[in-house]
Amino acid sequence: MSMTQTPYWASLQADIEAYLKQTITIEEPLVVFEPMHHLVFTAPKTTVPALCLAACELVGGQRHQAISTASALLLMEAATYTHEHLPLTDRPGPKPGPMINHVYGPNVELLTGDGIVPFGFELLARSDGGQNSERILRVIVEISRAVGSGGGVIDAQYRKTFGGGLDGEEMCHVEEIRCVVEKYEGRLHSCGAVCGGVLGGGCEEEIEILRKFGFYVGIIQGMIKLGFKEDHKEVVVARNLAIQELQFFKDKEVDAIKTFLNI
Repeated sequence: MSMTQTPYWASLQADIEAYLKQTITIEEPLVVFEPMHHLVFTAPKTTVPALCLAACELVGGQRHQAISTASALLLMEAATYTHEHLPLTDRPGPKPGPMINHVYGPNVELLTGDGIVPFGFELLARSDGGQNSERILRVIVEISRAVGSGGGVIDAQYRKTFGGGLDGEEMCHVEEIRCVVEKYEGRLHSCGAVCGGVLGGGCEEEIEILRKFGFYVGIIQGMIKLGFKEDHKEVVVARNLAIQELQFFKDKEVDAIKTFLNI
């Protein structure tokens, strides 16, 4: 059973989506909120936001403490997906992913994707009423670094678009694919796990262990998404390293977060 088929993941995802539906209401001006609502809830589901909640619970926190951050992570990923799949005809290299039925034109999708990102940071900034401002600030910095161009998602997008594309023959070396996966899925999952650990009140050692665990989870998810088998060397090594990191939490209940290694 894959991670996204487990009852635990479904429970986490349902809570995140319920929170976002209360937050992103369809109101005036409709030209702003209707596309935002559509693009956020039609983007493919990933394990990053749920990992944030799972990490929070692992270190002894409550799910509600990290729900805003998990939701913000989902918003960031929705914006990223929107930008990657704009209905453009002059995109260099192979077109990413399957054909998509675009409800809105490229101008609306581009501007809405741009607007989703600051909305996510606004969600974070007003999430705790000033009770945990230091933790929220740390989370904002973590997310900014993960989705940014300095070795994060934007850098990975650039490499995918102008470096031959992950599904093109030009980018056929596992090392090159691994580099993009590290910057994309690796950094995002690492960020999600760290944010959950911070908001759950984890100590610095726990947070850094979660950073590495999340990174390995991202490697696994990214490689599998690109068609690598679960017995491929890169996947097996990442899974073994992730399990090794979880041994640090031997006095805690790790079965739930361990399901993120299901592939």
